[in-house]
Amino acid sequence: MPPRWPRKPDRRDPDYRRLDDRMNFALHVAIYLAINSGLWFVHQIKPDTLLWLTWFSLGWLALLAIHGIFIFAIADYSPSSSPK
Repeated sequence: MPPRWPRKPDRRDPDYRRLDDRMNFALHVAIYLAINSGLWFVHQIKPDTLLWLTWFSLGWLALLAIHGIFIFAIADYSPSSSPK
């Protein structure tokens, strides 16, 4: 069931931005897991292929970690004081 928002969605709303960013991060995690599990499955079947897979997975994981750190620790979701 999709999340319900009690008011009109607006990217300027800090609560909506927080929820949107976290759902976006969750989608990125799901894509990472789906693609990497498929690649590692292929690698298990034919071990002599996909020799670059370890570095690819670790690099993507590092980018995902940076994304998560930004979303959960750095991002400022306070209301902006600039007039709209």
